[in-house]
Amino acid sequence: MEFSQHNDGMMIDFYELTMSNGFFSSGKASTKAVFDVFYRHNPDHGGFSIFAGLGQALEWILNLRFTGRDIDYLKSLHTFKPEFLEFLRDFRFRGEVRAFDEGTIMYPREPVITVIGSLAECMFLETAVLAIINHQSLIATKARRMVRAAQGRPIADFGARRAHNLDAAVYGARAAYIGGLVATSTVEAGELFGIPVSGTMAHSWIMSFDSEYDAFKAYAEEYPDNTVLLIDTYDVMRSGLPNAIRLAHEYLEPNGKRLKAVRIDSGDLAYLSKKMRHELDKAGLKDCGIVLTNSLDEFTVNSLLTQGAEVNSFGIGERLITAQSEPILGGVYKMAAIEEGGVMQPRIKISESAEKITNPGLKQVWRIYNQDHKAVADLISHDTETVDLTHNFHYIDPVNPWRDRAFAPGFEARPLQHLYVKDGKQVREQKPLKEIRQFVIEQLSNEIWDEEQRFENPHVHFLDMTPDYYRMKMELLEKMRQKVAKITDSFAG
Repeated sequence: MEFSQHNDGMMIDFYELTMSNGFFSSGKASTKAVFDVFYRHNPDHGGFSIFAGLGQALEWILNLRFTGRDIDYLKSLHTFKPEFLEFLRDFRFRGEVRAFDEGTIMYPREPVITVIGSLAECMFLETAVLAIINHQSLIATKARRMVRAAQGRPIADFGARRAHNLDAAVYGARAAYIGGLVATSTVEAGELFGIPVSGTMAHSWIMSFDSEYDAFKAYAEEYPDNTVLLIDTYDVMRSGLPNAIRLAHEYLEPNGKRLKAVRIDSGDLAYLSKKMRHELDKAGLKDCGIVLTNSLDEFTVNSLLTQGAEVNSFGIGERLITAQSEPILGGVYKMAAIEEGGVMQPRIKISESAEKITNPGLKQVWRIYNQDHKAVADLISHDTETVDLTHNFHYIDPVNPWRDRAFAPGFEARPLQHLYVKDGKQVREQKPLKEIRQFVIEQLSNEIWDEEQRFENPHVHFLDMTPDYYRMKMELLEKMRQKVAKITDSFAG
């Protein structure tokens, strides 16, 4: 089979097909259910994450189809019922999707996407939606950490060649742009998403000429308004930098141009950058920037600046595009409710690990702001509840439920989940990519506490519950405890 003939609709786990097929046998295929997408930990022990990938996830859901070739393949496995295969032949997602707006600052254990539909169709979404959301949210969050470490210096994505596949490079560049990077070297991402593209020169360019100076001059002749020279092919201080300064004086300046920047990709970056800055300034090139690359991340960027590195911008590749320090977000897709007698009944997954106990039912997430418009907590409620903050609003801290807590009058509650798909049709449009990126910047600048954004021991954002919602969860847990106790007793007897 040619790679060009593959169908993204088959990006599903085999068990999703076997379960959906089983629902046909048990008569539950059309039973409605609710599934939530959420995650349990912020990467790199951070204080927050950035929700990214919604646009691609919605596109995948709404275009999910099974081709004749797909159905022939599944038939050859001798596993599925004919009526199930016919269901696949005419499949369209006809359910509902609620989600946070892309770019929303998010926190563990809150549902960033909720899917409502038949059991048969909800089964198909888990793998692809998680792959998309986990990847792009992870990269957007990593990018934001790097942007914070750079302290206002622009960063470009140089990671495509180290990405885990072609799509990872393209959509990783999109996510990195959401996180605050200013450009990408991945041309396809520039074409598809309108991200500014950036790139300088390769060592091979310099090595293909008889001398380093000849290579610099040929490049400057081709790109006189954007001359950024890679100066570490042979020796930074004894060859690369002197030749760059010579080019600036002998060719660019006589032609009314300036040397835009020099870049190094190896060596002791902090030490060399300071030496380079001294020599450039002494040569009258104070406006010439210094670009640093070479396996950087937020930790090395922070270290470089702590050491006094002279740098105007960064190019960051492999440790961004792979989120090397923690390459897994860990988002999950769990059932939250199922229809019984025309009513959605909450469902809960319990575990010996408290953090793996799910939040049941169809719900809404509210972000609570104080009078200074700072986000003080997120609040889970039933989806039908109204959060009225015109008076003291009592809530439950599920970690310390015995405490009497209330949001004061004058606080504001904003719903985070919005209806994006109804009856299989998109009803809420995505914002343009640049607006999503700006949305991230505005939240982190104006709404999210600096204490949540620090790298070491960040403040934990509270996820509270309304009293009615908390009561429902505890009652459901008690019912499950009683069921388990009866089963245990029956075995003991």
